[in-house]
Amino acid sequence: MKRREFIKHGGIAGVLAAGTAPAFAQGQEFRWRMTSSFPKSLDTLYGANEQVAKRVAELTNNKFQLRTFAAGEIVPGLQVLDAVQNATVEVGQTAMYYYFGKNPTFSFATCLPFGLNNRQQNAWWHHGGGEQAYNEFLKAYNCVAIAGYNTGCQMGGWYRKEIKSVADIKNLKMRIGGPGGVILARMGATPQQIAGGDIYPALEKGTIDAAEWVGPHDDEKLGFNKIAKFYYAPGWWECNSMGHFIVNDKAWATLPKEYQHAFITACHESNVMTMAKYDHLNPIALRKLVAGGAQLRVFPRDVMQAAYKASNDQFDEWASKFPEFKKIYETWTKYRSDEALWFNVAEGSFDRFMGSLGSTGAAPAKGAPAKKA
Repeated sequence: MKRREFIKHGGIAGVLAAGTAPAFAQGQEFRWRMTSSFPKSLDTLYGANEQVAKRVAELTNNKFQLRTFAAGEIVPGLQVLDAVQNATVEVGQTAMYYYFGKNPTFSFATCLPFGLNNRQQNAWWHHGGGEQAYNEFLKAYNCVAIAGYNTGCQMGGWYRKEIKSVADIKNLKMRIGGPGGVILARMGATPQQIAGGDIYPALEKGTIDAAEWVGPHDDEKLGFNKIAKFYYAPGWWECNSMGHFIVNDKAWATLPKEYQHAFITACHESNVMTMAKYDHLNPIALRKLVAGGAQLRVFPRDVMQAAYKASNDQFDEWASKFPEFKKIYETWTKYRSDEALWFNVAEGSFDRFMGSLGSTGAAPAKGAPAKKA
């Protein structure tokens, strides 16, 4: 097929839609299992799992099929990496920072506290050398990682009591995923990493005092607002939260290039669509939560400053102990600085103005103070 005709029909998807299957679709068939770190109740996160499976099947004329499994159906949600590494399954959908206890370098693929936002993470991963550097690190774990979804900047969680100063962080028992828990521990809190489906009972029983998950849409589904009324922003430990589809490297090597491209294409599409879905649904859910009694709060500045300092201290400590972390961190830090400068110029100035308008969208009267975001 000529290049112009291929483009005219929209690539692989266009060819299939036109009814002419490409040559690879007539070849070898693959049936893989794909396990997730998330329960089926989380339609956006687990939905990315289902979306990728559906698109891969469509793009290969059903020759390459991925059977999807929720957390706990094959392995618990926090054991997805182990399942892929050991070839229990061929593919896993997970947040790589869940495994930072093995090595803090795992965190870069998802996020680090006070790190990159969603668009900056995409830029670093696809154009800033992130994907290559990270997959080099993953060779020791028999995996290949492909970016597949993102939540954007998350919320700072649900609390039984208000957080008025750094003193309120001390002795706080909180469910928090990834490296953010280490930072909170440096500030005196007691972090606990608990899989999504187990958070509500822990909060209900008082085993923990606070819990963070994702944002309004997913938080509402898990019902945290029923047992903890103070809802804080921002989730400084997850200024973005990139998720990945990790493939066992031996399984990946057996996959024909055309099937690999179909899988990568499906993941890229999911990365765009999942973020778009969250941006659509979170404002709706936030209004419902506030109307239902949730009390929206912003972390005090002294808490943010203390967390920022603790984060940088921790990164320096990790860099001194883990050469893999140091190798990526040195280039990642510069990339973060450059991106922050650029985003402050255009995106930041625009966002600050729009935020000043408040919920009505009306400009402040001349001479009147702008409303706080």
